[in-house]
Amino acid sequence: MRRLVLLRHGLTDWNAVGRYQGHADVTLSETGVAQAQAVAPAIAAMRPVALWTSDLARAAATAAHVAEACGLPALADPRLRERRVGIFSGMTADEIRTAHPVEAEDFFSGGAPLDTESEQEVEARMVAALRDLGQSSSTHGTAVAISHGWAIRMAVTSLVGASPTALHGLDNCGWAELVHRGGSWSLLAWNRVVG
Repeated sequence: MRRLVLLRHGLTDWNAVGRYQGHADVTLSETGVAQAQAVAPAIAAMRPVALWTSDLARAAATAAHVAEACGLPALADPRLRERRVGIFSGMTADEIRTAHPVEAEDFFSGGAPLDTESEQEVEARMVAALRDLGQSSSTHGTAVAISHGWAIRMAVTSLVGASPTALHGLDNCGWAELVHRGGSWSLLAWNRVVG
């Protein structure tokens, strides 16, 4: 049995007001730092054997706290980044729909207008990264990846063969747990949080 834990980064100021971040390097807010500090011992208690992270600042900062608690290096992989949102970066959903009504419909349906990234593209790179992470860890160990809400949802639903709409959003510093046995992945938990 192999376990995979996918942890979303801590809160940012943009998260707090519903601004799409994509590849923007937005840092953790004070609340986000506190969330990362609080979740780190919970992740360490799972005794992970491998720790990977998105290279974006909000994920890397969260990973630094987890790495310290686990005694593991956090290996950065850009494939674990959030969905690229192009010119929508920094905008709320309402602002996107007002400024770009036609493109917004395509974007929110999973398409890739205006130099954004489709949900299928996110799914492909995330799943590839997680397969590599799984192969780098012990056959019976726990691997942890710190990533982003949209990206994690796309990866999890792909790995377990579910529709992307089957899961609701993932809270900041919430995590998903999957187990691999018998040749397939099963979802054990979604949106676990400390407290």
